[in-house]
Amino acid sequence: MCHKIFTKPELHFDNTGIMEIKAATEKLAALGNESRLAIFRLLVEAGPEGLSAGDLCRALSMPAATASFHFSHLARSGLLESKRRGRSIIYSANFPEMDALIAFLTHNCCQGESCLPRAATCDSIEKRRPSSPSTKEQP
Repeated sequence: MCHKIFTKPELHFDNTGIMEIKAATEKLAALGNESRLAIFRLLVEAGPEGLSAGDLCRALSMPAATASFHFSHLARSGLLESKRRGRSIIYSANFPEMDALIAFLTHNCCQGESCLPRAATCDSIEKRRPSSPSTKEQP
């Protein structure tokens, strides 16, 4: 399938509905801070269950006020989700948004040739992409 490439940065970079450039730059800017990247990586490692704000602060030796600032920034970018569990706030990575960002960054990489051996062998794909009827292997 041939994709028409647009030259205006405010539009999708192609007509497949892949993440817009503006959304991608906001997510990348959020991850461009050392503390936010550390928070996000811990949450990716924790999986969909996430971690409490207190656990994140302890793991990163970060004051609660500082962590709260970074949580808000990641949430505004769409990379972080939160839910209340009792008296705690549980944060988790927004895996569909992370997946969309990775897809945006690697879309048609090397003109479709397999060129990312480290990504191809990553064991987290199954964790990021739950099985659906269209992705299950056919017998």
